[in-house]
Amino acid sequence: QVQLVESGGGLVQPGGSLRLSCAASITFFSMYAIDWYRQAPGKQRELVASIAKRGSTNYADPVKGRFTISRDNAKKTTYLQMNSLKPEDTAVYYCHVYVGLDYWGQGTQVTVSS
Repeated sequence: QVQLVESGGGLVQPGGSLRLSCAASITFFSMYAIDWYRQAPGKQRELVASIAKRGSTNYADPVKGRFTISRDNAKKTTYLQMNSLKPEDTAVYYCHVYVGLDYWGQGTQVTVSS
């Protein structure tokens, strides 16, 4: 069974930074692309960043240049480094993997506010 556990969310002031982690219980973790999504209140869940099995990355336009996705295959963990945070980054952040089915973590709340 695939399990994803996010951590690292919290309250931060505008301009601040947070690093989210997503620990996965997946056999052959290195073979799968991992995504970070977010969902703000009243809005649809949106893709934030993706990292392929070989490490290539993609970012949504609103976060380009501010967020960095990375992975540690030995630890079966994916990270989302978020810098220069803005109030509009406030959302619940989820990690996702497709392993025959879509699997989601429980989410971690990020609140950017002064």
